[in-house]
Amino acid sequence: MPLSHHTKNDAASHFREHCTVKYQVTIHHYVLDMNLDRIFTDKASGKDTCRPQLAELLAFVREGDTVVVHSMDRLARNLDDLRKLVQQLTQRGVRVEFLKESLTFTGDDSPMSQLLLSVTGAFAEFDRALIRECQKEGIALAKSRGIYRGRTKILSSYQITNLKQRAEAGEPKAMLPREFGISRDTMYRYLKPR
Repeated sequence: MPLSHHTKNDAASHFREHCTVKYQVTIHHYVLDMNLDRIFTDKASGKDTCRPQLAELLAFVREGDTVVVHSMDRLARNLDDLRKLVQQLTQRGVRVEFLKESLTFTGDDSPMSQLLLSVTGAFAEFDRALIRECQKEGIALAKSRGIYRGRTKILSSYQITNLKQRAEAGEPKAMLPREFGISRDTMYRYLKPR
């Protein structure tokens, strides 16, 4: 954990030491033998940079901090976003470490480091495109055989009927999703006329 000097946190009147933080886009925490001050975990896809924990990470880190990321494809799924995020962080004096690729970026990186970032990031983007293409082909093949049913329904047909009747009877739509254990979006999908 870097401790060269203290920085004043603008949001509070106290001083804090430089932090080592971890960012991941996954449901499971990776076990590390590292002293991490904070872990930011997005449970959404890394396909774009509109993720709440990523925004919180970018607002939290200060000069001298270290951001540890399990893999480049966890930070960004396309090369442009990856390069922008790494550049944005390193220009602020934040060190970025990618564990899987064993790469570290500090801002005074050599041309070879930039090449490795670009090549490795391009492979991650290419891999994502291949996975999506194979997935589409698999779904099309399953549909042609008549075995693809899509995502399983969360509610049974009885629960769907009950949900619709209660919504039509005027029950508050804020309470219904909680009672049925679904999100508001899911409730509105069920209530949408087909």
